[in-house]
This record gives sequence, structure tokens and C-alpha cells, in this order.
Amino acid sequence: MQLGSDIGATDGDRDARSVTARHCRGTLARVRHSEFWQLMDSEFGSAYSGTLARDQVLRGVGGRTVVQALADGEPPRTVWQAICEVMDVPAERGWGADHGSRGRSA
Repeated sequence: MQLGSDIGATDGDRDARSVTARHCRGTLARVRHSEFWQLMDSEFGSAYSGTLARDQVLRGVGGRTVVQALADGEPPRTVWQAICEVMDVPAERGWGADHGSRGRSA
């Protein structure tokens, strides 16, 4: 499986990611955002993750969508935790299938 690919992604999905990428500053920020999108694709699928990011309002980030929260500078880890909560992602998959429950800092 190719994480972060645009295969099957709609124009809106790619737009959601490009909005986020334009607001990243520095290599560290890009890496964190890249890891965030890999987690989104891994958990929800590349086609649905973009739709979810644009449309799902998250209480955990002040009633904003994923795209809005990231564009406003919210840390990707905080946004990921908010999406996991609202989408009932099991704790053992909270950092992706490859990472188990050991958690990582974002």
C-alpha cells in the first residue's frame, strides 16, 4: 500500500492537503504534517481521509475541521487525537497499524 498517494483521491482531497502544506513552515513542520496524512490514509483510506479532513467538525480543536485546524497552526498531534476521539479509533491504532500502542511525539 502506498501511503499518501493521490491514487483514487478527488481534486478536493488533494486541495485539502495542499492547503495544509502551504501553511507548513520548515522541514520539521512538513514531516509532522506528512506523518499526519500517512496516519489518516492508513486508518481511513486515501479517498475517505481527504473528505473526512474537509467535512468532519472536531470538538477537540475548537469546532474546526482537520483542514481548518492544521491551517490555523494547530499541532498535527492534537488534530490526530481529536479525529481519533470522534471517529472511535481504537487506542492500539492511535499511532498507526505499524506502531501499535507505544505512542510517539508529533
